[in-house]
Amino acid sequence: MTTAYKLTGGLLNAASVAAPPLARRLAWELFRRPTRRARVHPSEQAAHAAAVREQYTVDGVRVAGYRWGDGDRPVLLLHGWASRGSRYAALATELAQRGYTAITVDAPGHGDSGGDTTTILQYARLVHAVQERHGDFRGIVGHSFGVLTAFHAMRTGVRADTIVTVSGISEFSYLIAEFARQLGLRQQLTADLRRRMEKMLGGGDDLWTRLSSDHRPELLTQPMLILHGSDDEFVRVDQAHRLHQAYAQSQLILTEGLGHRRILGDPRIVQPAAGWISAPAAAAPPR
Repeated sequence: MTTAYKLTGGLLNAASVAAPPLARRLAWELFRRPTRRARVHPSEQAAHAAAVREQYTVDGVRVAGYRWGDGDRPVLLLHGWASRGSRYAALATELAQRGYTAITVDAPGHGDSGGDTTTILQYARLVHAVQERHGDFRGIVGHSFGVLTAFHAMRTGVRADTIVTVSGISEFSYLIAEFARQLGLRQQLTADLRRRMEKMLGGGDDLWTRLSSDHRPELLTQPMLILHGSDDEFVRVDQAHRLHQAYAQSQLILTEGLGHRRILGDPRIVQPAAGWISAPAAAAPPR
């Protein structure tokens, strides 16, 4: 836990004693909004500049989209929380070179898109809008929160031949649990976050099951590649093992030394992911 996390959590915990309503509101606002707008990294600038710009609208919010290549089948790349589409610069370039059309977006509240936040439901509606414009996907690649979105979108009608997860979250409840752990929040604040999430997204306790990536695995039979860092500091590797156990057709590859953020642009991830998209019928190893 960083010093900033410790300080923030300590202040929220202290406020939960002196002014509980204020503490609950501040914790919720901190949880539901990205802390900053991610910028394009220097290593991504050339690919970012070369992308064909697109625009979508979801729930009245303007969304920035990016496209590389002119292949017959699109590949959708979904970024994670407090990130942006340009993080896929290396993979998008590789896919375009292999003859695919790589497409990504900045989710609402992220990158160059409008809004100040997004939810898994809104992000999934955006995925549907991309499919309506570009057709069925050769593959979908998700990173972190983008994995939760990808699975929910596919369970609600989005079509893709294959799936690649990178640093993916399996349990929807992990979002709040890890946020609370990182800040060291008191149980009362954590419970309030869960109640607010249920109210915002609709549904009671079943929400945490039906929005998880491993919910109803029989609905998704596509070949699946699961890539995860064994040293991921934000999404523990047990989330990858949960996905692997839920989907018999999956293959799991663990990395070392890439953490949660550096993993997307590393050749050790880019090449296996692009190769999997190129051969989506690859058989999972027998169990």
